[in-house]
Amino acid sequence: MTTGFSSNSCRFADYFVICGLDTDSGLEPDELSALCQYIQATKFRDGAQGKLAISHEGENFEQSPLRRTFKSKVLAPYDIRHPALHAGLCMPKGLSFRTQADMRNPDFHSFIITREDGSRTYGFALTFFEEVTSKQICSAMQTLYHMHNAEQYDILHTSGTPTRFNSYDISRDTLYVSKCICLMAPMAFAQACRKVLEQLHRAVTSLQPPPLPLESYVYNVLYEVPLPPVGRSLKFSGVYGPVVCQRPSTAELPLFDFPMRDMFELLGVENVLQLFTCALLEIQILLYSQHYQRLMTVAESITALMFPFRWQHVYVPILPASLLHFLDAPVPYLMGLHSNGQGDRTKLELPQEANLCFVDIDNHFIELPEDLPQFPNKLEFIQEISEVLIAFGVSPEGNVPCSDGPTKLKGFRASDVVSDKRNGNLAGSPLNSYLLRENQTIARLQALVKRTGVSLEKLDVKEDASTNKDAKVQCDEEELKMHQLNIQVREVFANRFTQMFADYEVFVIQPSQDKESWFSNRDQMQNFDKASFLSDQPEPYLPFLSRFLETQMFASFIDSKILYHDDEDKEHALRVFDARVDKIRLLNVRTPTLRTSMYQKCTNMDDAEKAIEMRLSKMDHTAVHPHLLDMKIGQGRYEQGFFPRLQSDVLSTGPTSNKWTKRSAPAQWRRKDRQKQHAEHLYLDNDQREKYIQEARNLGTTIRQPKLSNLSPSVIAQTNWKFVEGLLKECRNKTKRMLVEKMGREAVELGHGEGSITGVEENTLIASLCDLLERIWSHGLQVKQGKSALWSHLLHYQERCILFSLVVDGHWRKSDAGCAMPPLKVSLIQDMRHIQNIGEIKTDVGKARAWVRLSMEKKLLSRHLKQVLSDQELTKKLYKRYAFLRCDDEKEQFLYHLLSFNAVDYFCFTNVFTTIMIPYHVVVIPSKKLGGSMFTANPWVCVSGELAETGVLQVPKNTLEITFECQNLGKLTTVQMGHDNSGLYAKWLVECVMVRNGITGHTYKFPCGRWLGKGVDDGSLERILVGELVTAGSESDERMCRTPPMQQSPGMMRRLVAISPNSKPKLNTGQIQEGVGEAINGIVKHFHKPEKERGSLTLLLCGEYGLVWALEQVFQHGFKSPRLFKNVFIWDFLEKAQVYFESAEQSQVTQDENYQTRVRHFCRFMRAISSTPRNIGKDGKFQMLVCLGARDHLLHHWVALLADCPITAQMYEDTALLKDHSLVNSLIRVLQTLQEFNITLEASLVKGIGI
Repeated sequence: MTTGFSSNSCRFADYFVICGLDTDSGLEPDELSALCQYIQATKFRDGAQGKLAISHEGENFEQSPLRRTFKSKVLAPYDIRHPALHAGLCMPKGLSFRTQADMRNPDFHSFIITREDGSRTYGFALTFFEEVTSKQICSAMQTLYHMHNAEQYDILHTSGTPTRFNSYDISRDTLYVSKCICLMAPMAFAQACRKVLEQLHRAVTSLQPPPLPLESYVYNVLYEVPLPPVGRSLKFSGVYGPVVCQRPSTAELPLFDFPMRDMFELLGVENVLQLFTCALLEIQILLYSQHYQRLMTVAESITALMFPFRWQHVYVPILPASLLHFLDAPVPYLMGLHSNGQGDRTKLELPQEANLCFVDIDNHFIELPEDLPQFPNKLEFIQEISEVLIAFGVSPEGNVPCSDGPTKLKGFRASDVVSDKRNGNLAGSPLNSYLLRENQTIARLQALVKRTGVSLEKLDVKEDASTNKDAKVQCDEEELKMHQLNIQVREVFANRFTQMFADYEVFVIQPSQDKESWFSNRDQMQNFDKASFLSDQPEPYLPFLSRFLETQMFASFIDSKILYHDDEDKEHALRVFDARVDKIRLLNVRTPTLRTSMYQKCTNMDDAEKAIEMRLSKMDHTAVHPHLLDMKIGQGRYEQGFFPRLQSDVLSTGPTSNKWTKRSAPAQWRRKDRQKQHAEHLYLDNDQREKYIQEARNLGTTIRQPKLSNLSPSVIAQTNWKFVEGLLKECRNKTKRMLVEKMGREAVELGHGEGSITGVEENTLIASLCDLLERIWSHGLQVKQGKSALWSHLLHYQERCILFSLVVDGHWRKSDAGCAMPPLKVSLIQDMRHIQNIGEIKTDVGKARAWVRLSMEKKLLSRHLKQVLSDQELTKKLYKRYAFLRCDDEKEQFLYHLLSFNAVDYFCFTNVFTTIMIPYHVVVIPSKKLGGSMFTANPWVCVSGELAETGVLQVPKNTLEITFECQNLGKLTTVQMGHDNSGLYAKWLVECVMVRNGITGHTYKFPCGRWLGKGVDDGSLERILVGELVTAGSESDERMCRTPPMQQSPGMMRRLVAISPNSKPKLNTGQIQEGVGEAINGIVKHFHKPEKERGSLTLLLCGEYGLVWALEQVFQHGFKSPRLFKNVFIWDFLEKAQVYFESAEQSQVTQDENYQTRVRHFCRFMRAISSTPRNIGKDGKFQMLVCLGARDHLLHHWVALLADCPITAQMYEDTALLKDHSLVNSLIRVLQTLQEFNITLEASLVKGIGI
């Protein structure tokens, strides 16, 4: 058995291992698992339960000797590379002892060894109990019991609690100890290996000895049974019966031989789908069960369902007790933890739970991280899976423990339903059976089905395989059913990905440079056009897909697509997936049909099932039968009930000539040859290529697998150092990605390039940043408190600040708005209080995320975290020496990366917490020169944002400022302001209005620069001001604060016609056309963004250089100057035109129908605006007309009408734009582009208009 681990091996099994009690070395306690139990016990003992807890729960360590764990050893001296490791994985609990009074059933479990390069070897172990024959071991156990009972007596005597003692009496009891036989194999033929082991065990427990010595069977399985070739089946002989295994062809889904039925029965469809979603999003997953095989089955099933994607991170389905420190790993992992008979989840201390999916398999329970997006088409998907399960007699709800469901179901068989259906005993559909009545999920599904109009009558129940198959299947019926159920469920899952990514190839970005530079810059490269792909997807898919596209598994999948051009070189999963995608595209000729959210069921289950049945009914290969070996006389004997140490000299070497070992050589040669050709194609030599593929695999994974073999302190320290480096690298990549996306988008809004980020995507990136912060804060924690390590640290800091009354917090920030508003205090504690006061956020994880979002919006994240970490005494108290937060250089770099977020504006708090109450502060700033000191009227304001508006708020005229609290208004867009025209001096010149959000600190400036009052300016008593966010400390703010009266501030759009000779230079026709084009362009771009991404349309209509301003320029161009000192407004011209049109209509001048309709519309809108009860001036009315015209797609008609109107000839010079037919026609064409958009106006713009 000199063959070590070898996945290229062509043998069915690599080697055979026996583990158990080594009587020579005696009883050695299993220190590592004992230590873990001791830590758990002391943790519990130090808790609130007090001293009395020792007697009961504390028994973890003070356990009776029969419940303790002892070291198991590899018994046979075979040439094995990691004997300690095998003992640890074959018998993860160590040795257990029992007496005749205990249950001693054999127990099968499998395990997996994943090496650092990602390759795997599978182990299959059968553990059973044998009687202890060694007198020394029995007396040692008796001694341990005497010591234990004396200890327990002392403890309980002091606490005064009565108890009974566990006991082992050497004279009365028979002692049994666990032993394990194990097969190591390159491929996971779980059912075949289980049969081999069970038959070997049966051979030593049955009354009759087996036909041949056990060595013959083990030798046969190790050296004479080959792996079945691809797409073929193989039969070989066990001790008592044939063993069958089959291997899928290259066109089928990869090999999977674990019973998926078990997973669905243990968890139920809905929980499985939630767990599947967590795995796809690379969330940390911890499986928890007292059965090792359940851990393995669930882990392997979930990863198998991911096809064509592969889990890229730490994968340890059975975590030995010695590796519990690995739960501290700040990387995605999928691990299985043995519950050690502890049913209570609350006693399990986990280092970090903020982004953990915890699956309690035995109790049918799953704990999900917050904000988990829903898998696309979840309900229809659940229904499709449920149909498959019901056909095999599995309840979609799973067998919930402690209910009578499972017992009823045990007797349920699909064939009975079929015969009942034939006899008319079932009401049409199998869903109406017991399963439906007992089951909420199915009830919900039925309701969905009714809504969608699908008939459940068509649901076929699987008929019993034996009734409709002519061919004799060579395996037992249960095994066939397992294969059928597995393949059907897997096909349903694979079909989802095929449908969702049917056109993924279109979005793969092929590198323009050679492979060498592609690899060296791989971290910086985008390999997939995510934005375009997402813009093609139905909206309900986006929350899930935007996060999935960010995962390592998706990146690796696309990398392998780029790496392997030819079909021949493609990885198996990719080749199968691409073939399926091609098939779908042939069926759906019009690709756009793939982009609808219409659910398309799986159609190729039957073919996949037939392929398996074909292989199982006709065996392609039969292996050599076991035979007598060349053994000395007396060898090969055994005692009934005891599994012997096999003869190592016979088993250590295989046959000298073995066609199976030879067969691998040409295959390897062919593979090398093909790699060589491909390497020539890429101009790379083979070593380079292998290096690149390895690097590609390792990209983004700081550490793939724990080294199970070596657990020295130096290795653990090195692992932790890798974690620290990995976290820093991840932080660098995340901040860079977020900045590039955000800056890219802002550049687009400034008119450079194309947009590439959506709100969903921004949310995804921020959520992943919160997850990274949680992982950093969880690394190396001394004691975990609460589910969020970050929030726990903040609370400790808050407590210390209050305790020591530290004034570390009160930095005054430079005023955002110059002298207008008092400066805002920068306070970490105040920001925490804001979050604590939000009733909607219930959990610590939610509070931590809200605090991160608020800090990012305020551009204080790096500063706040630096402040928290500057309390080194607290950090030392909370964290171990190796923790990331105690590595000073890395911590500094990390804070520096976070500082870069200050370069861009985020609204990630405002846009997410839309229903919270927020305090706002409003200040009205009158002109300094013509100030409001004599002003007698009563002013009011109404603030509007993207989410809501306040209604009219009275402003005290002596202070001109007001603070109020209301539901989040979102980004602020407009302020309506005015006064009631009361008192002697009701004329008021307002420079601007400032509004500040009291939580986020965002300050908005609404420039005015106009009079409000009758008989002054345009006679307006109210104005609508359009606002802009003030950025801290920009020079333009200082300049804008000193705006002289009557001069238009840069943000002022409604400009009166300037008559005086000193007026500003007028724009020429080219500039005006450009202005109109820019304004229209802004609106077109607005509507081409996804709906959730659109900014303020009001700003584009009424803001600086918006549509109103642009059309103002058009109508002002060439306007004739009337006599001095009298302002003439565009509205005056429009009113005259209205009078002309109305009189022409009455004098019945014959015009075509279209013309009359346009005239009627124009006059109706003019009348409605003129008769509004609002006191808006002439410029305000013009703005309203433009907005309504844009909304109803009438602007281009009105421009045509006015250009031909005789009033225009009277009031405009010959050079005016409105008199140039070619310019007017081009203006009409530009305005017509607005027709395809559905423009919705903000309420503040059209208040009081009934059209």
